[in-house]
Amino acid sequence: MTYRFFTPAPPRAATGRTAQVYRQMRDDFIGPAPAFQALSAVPEILAASWALMREALLAGGTRLAGGTGLAGGTSRVDREVVASAVSRANRCQFCVDAHVTLLHALDEHELAEVIARGGTPSHPAHAELVHWAAGSRNPRATGWTSPYGPQLTGTLLAFHFINRVVSALLAPDLLPGGLQRFPVVRSAGGRLYARMSRERNEPGGSLPLLDTGPTPPPAWATDSPVGVAYAALTDAATSGGDLLSDVARRTVTATVRWEDGRHPDQPAEWAGELVRDLPGTDRVGTRIALLAAFAPAAISPGDVGLWRLSHPADADLVRLVAYGAITATDHVARALDPAHRQESHRA
Repeated sequence: MTYRFFTPAPPRAATGRTAQVYRQMRDDFIGPAPAFQALSAVPEILAASWALMREALLAGGTRLAGGTGLAGGTSRVDREVVASAVSRANRCQFCVDAHVTLLHALDEHELAEVIARGGTPSHPAHAELVHWAAGSRNPRATGWTSPYGPQLTGTLLAFHFINRVVSALLAPDLLPGGLQRFPVVRSAGGRLYARMSRERNEPGGSLPLLDTGPTPPPAWATDSPVGVAYAALTDAATSGGDLLSDVARRTVTATVRWEDGRHPDQPAEWAGELVRDLPGTDRVGTRIALLAAFAPAAISPGDVGLWRLSHPADADLVRLVAYGAITATDHVARALDPAHRQESHRA
């Protein structure tokens, strides 16, 4: 696994809250996955992003297909479909490959390969989930909202955040040479994780890892642990905006809202134009945050090198990327609030 801008400390060196998160990952998932190791320089963001994925994707619900519902429990297969489909909408190949492999682990081999090819699943409920997940990339343009319960909605939002972090901080290949893109390799990987994917994780197990912040759980999550985790991630990741000036933060927020998730044709040039009129001290940080929101793989070593002249710590780069990622994720989440939908319609 190649990290693009820094190499995190190995899991065996972890202490404190990071060690607690890694311990729970070993119990409930596949161990400290690279996406989460990349966040380990900022334990509160690591813990909150893990908690959201755990409570939405991994905890509770039925394990096998056939349980998609508008408000109640869903299957792990349904949630992996959403994770894979939103990752494709965000062009995060690493996450697509990882969660297609987990569909193989759930014995959904045909479904996994259809999604890997970008096709439409034959099961109507899964086809609808793919369509719904894809529409969330541009919520204003598509009139997107969610008829689903906290786990599917939380899974979608978790991966809007995780996709951006992964694309910014990790190389796109899950295995050397892109071996994970061969169906036989994905199927073999699925067999390795088959037992893990069928274990039941009790809801709420990650919440003791979280800080209590000012943001309340969102209404869409009802009283689910998913809402507590999402609020904690919002607080932890939004704090990265403190690295930027007020005008820089307003630039990022306004751009995320008016651009509505579009994929810039030439991301580097697009971001450069947007920051051109900002004070020189704001330009590189705002550029990285904008790219993290829209085209995180386009963050370059040059961008990071300039940022490190004033912010040499890995933790500050993680905070800045997380700020861009949560701003984009919040744009999607705002579509779940009727007041914000009306505001967006008037705009």
